[in-house]
Amino acid sequence: MRKKVTVVGAGNVGANVALRIADQELADVVIVDIVEGIPQGKGLDILQSGPVQGYDVNIVGSNGYEETANSDIVVITAGFPRKPGMSRDDLLMANYEIVRAATEQAAKYSPNAILILVTNPLDAMCWAAQKVSGFSRNRVIGMAGVLDTARYRTFIAQELQVSVENVNAMVLGGHGDTMVPLVRLTSVSGIPLTEIMPQDRINAIVDRTRNGGAEIVKYLKTGSAYYAPSAATVEMVESILKDKKKVLPCAAMLEGEYDVNGLFVGVPVKLGSMGIEKIYELSLTAEEQAMLDKSVGAVKELIDVLQQKTSA
Repeated sequence: MRKKVTVVGAGNVGANVALRIADQELADVVIVDIVEGIPQGKGLDILQSGPVQGYDVNIVGSNGYEETANSDIVVITAGFPRKPGMSRDDLLMANYEIVRAATEQAAKYSPNAILILVTNPLDAMCWAAQKVSGFSRNRVIGMAGVLDTARYRTFIAQELQVSVENVNAMVLGGHGDTMVPLVRLTSVSGIPLTEIMPQDRINAIVDRTRNGGAEIVKYLKTGSAYYAPSAATVEMVESILKDKKKVLPCAAMLEGEYDVNGLFVGVPVKLGSMGIEKIYELSLTAEEQAMLDKSVGAVKELIDVLQQKTSA
């Protein structure tokens, strides 16, 4: 029996997640969106690519959650996108309501599913989904680190004119301009980055990585990135469905790791059929720890706002 993945949100990210899952024949897909006709139309369009691309999966669109029942994974992409000049924090309450409603329905119809959150502000939305669903921490995961690391690796490969496949890197922390690219652990085919790139260029790339999403928003003007975010999401989906146990940077609920309690923060995790099967706690330098603490502080500010407004 084929696996089943629900994608909540039929916008650019959601539609591309559905398309990539189909393209890789990972699972049947249900696309859910509140706008009538959009998920049905996009689902049918992706389904009709099957004979050309050579995939045999079923894809349906729906405005409700009945058809999502017994999904293995529910990917939540629904939400308002960032607009130029808009911070991730501006999105907080509007997207909280969307994620809350989606999580309630997902948990009702697929109580054993693994939730992957993509909606921004990412770390706060993960916290909300975990609270609403009551799922254990291994089954609520945020997609951010894979994307941030992909951007970081892309910029390094461009600068050095080498294959992106040779660049090994890791980005920790919250998904935003306080993220922490770990330069010390970045290498190109095992060669430390600091050996082959001057510090000023490394600093410039770290800065560009932190503002990677905003750079694309500035170009697009009326939307945000979706090709790379969907690719990053599907890498996580694949690792879970195939039990590949890839070690990827994801937003995970920390319970003492990195001296953080009760917050979702981007850290390296092992992703397998149970969701997060291990959290890797790295030994950080004082400087790296300070940057991570700053990033965690930014996440905590959002959670404080959420707690205050949702309990009022």
